[in-house]
Amino acid sequence: MLRTEEPTSAEGAKQAPSAGAAPSRMEWRDRLSRWDVKFSPYLYVLPFFLVFAVIGLYPMVYTGYLSFFSWPRFGSGHGPFVGLENYAHVLTDATFHKAFWNTFGIFLLSSVPQIMVATVLAALLDTQLKGRSWWRMSILLPFVVAPAAAALIFGAIFADRTGLVNQWLDAVGLPMVPWHADRFASWTAIATMVNWRWTGYNALIVLAAMQAIPRDLYEAADIDGATKIRQFFHITLPSIRPTMIFVIVTSTIGGLQIFTEPRLFDTNLRHQGGSDFQYQTLTMYVFNTAQTATDPYPRAAAAAWILFLIIVGIALVNFLVTRAFQRRSLS
Repeated sequence: MLRTEEPTSAEGAKQAPSAGAAPSRMEWRDRLSRWDVKFSPYLYVLPFFLVFAVIGLYPMVYTGYLSFFSWPRFGSGHGPFVGLENYAHVLTDATFHKAFWNTFGIFLLSSVPQIMVATVLAALLDTQLKGRSWWRMSILLPFVVAPAAAALIFGAIFADRTGLVNQWLDAVGLPMVPWHADRFASWTAIATMVNWRWTGYNALIVLAAMQAIPRDLYEAADIDGATKIRQFFHITLPSIRPTMIFVIVTSTIGGLQIFTEPRLFDTNLRHQGGSDFQYQTLTMYVFNTAQTATDPYPRAAAAAWILFLIIVGIALVNFLVTRAFQRRSLS
C-alpha cells in the first residue's frame, strides 16, 4: 500500500497564510465595491459643484455683500457700510419701475404663446407625418442661429420706416408702426424675436416627453371612440405634466432674465432700451446701472439681488400652482 505522507509542521505553517489570503482579498474587494457604490455618485457630480461654487456661488455671495456698501465710481475699493440704502434707491428709481413692467410685459408676450405653440407643434410632430425627422430638425434651426444675426434680421423686419412690416402696412394703406418708439410695439417686436428662437427648442423637449407615452393608451382611446382633441387633453397633457412644469419654470426664468434681444433691438449706445426706456428690461437696468450710476457697483448689485428674489418668487408661485393642479387632477 502507498503511504500518504502527512505534511510537516513547517509546510503547514507555510500554507496557513495562503489559505486565509483569499478571503481577506475578497473582503477588501467587497469593501471597495461598497465604497464605490456609496461614494462614486458624489465624486461624479463634485466637479459641477466646484465649478458652480467658483463662477456662480461666490459672485452671487460677493454681490450680496457688496450691495450693502458704497463704492464711488473712481474709488479703489468699496467704501463704508450703508445698509439698505442701495436697495431703497433702486426700488424708488422710476427707471427701475419701467424696467420691471417692461420685463413682465415682454415675458407675457413671449413665454405664454411660446409654450402654447411649442406644445401644439410637438403634438403635430408626434403624428405620422411624412419626413418627420426633417420637420423635427427644421424647427430647431432658429435656435442654432446666433442671437446677433437674429437681432439684425428682426431689426430689419421691424425698422420704423424701412422695415418689412411697415412696408407691407404702407402698401395696404395702414399706418406705420413706430416699433422703437411705442412701448407695446417694441414689446411685441422683441417677444417675436424670442418666440422665433426658442419655440422649436421647447417643442423638442415636449416632443420627447410625448414619445414616452405608451401607445396602448391611444389605442384604447381610439376603441372607445375618443377624438384626437380629447386624447390630447385627457391623455397627452396629463402624461407630460412633469415636462410641462420643467418647460414653464425654465421659460419663466429665461423670460425674466432677457437681455440679448432688447439689447440688440436698437444699437443706439446713448439710449439703451429706448429713449424713454420703453423696452429696457431688468437685466439691462443692472447692466446700465453698473456703468452710469454714482455708486455703480453696489447699486447694480442691489438691482441684481432684487431681480434674483423676483425670479425665485415667481418660480415658487409656478411650483405651488402646478402642484395644486397636480393634486387636483389626482383627487
